[in-house]
Amino acid sequence: MTKTFLAAAAMLAAFSAPAFAKDSAPERRFTRDGQTYVYTMVAKTNRVVISGRRYPSGSAFELTVRGDQVSGISGGEPVSFSVKNAQAKLTPVALASR
Repeated sequence: MTKTFLAAAAMLAAFSAPAFAKDSAPERRFTRDGQTYVYTMVAKTNRVVISGRRYPSGSAFELTVRGDQVSGISGGEPVSFSVKNAQAKLTPVALASR
């Protein structure tokens, strides 16, 4: 269940990620299965860090995405799983103009 949520959270974050701000990351949120997830995403040199809290419990999570691998802590428990093309989906894409 936790892996399913975290995979969904990583994918949702990937699809809703605009260009990353250098100084402060904008806060994002979504609701799934009665839980509201509030998080920020920060792009580092070779990874993206997603950190936030799940409400109403208030439990914290921090996920690091490197390539297709996602790892971190959720609710005090270690998690690790792979998501096909996770890093590519988190990286801002420049669209060519005609």
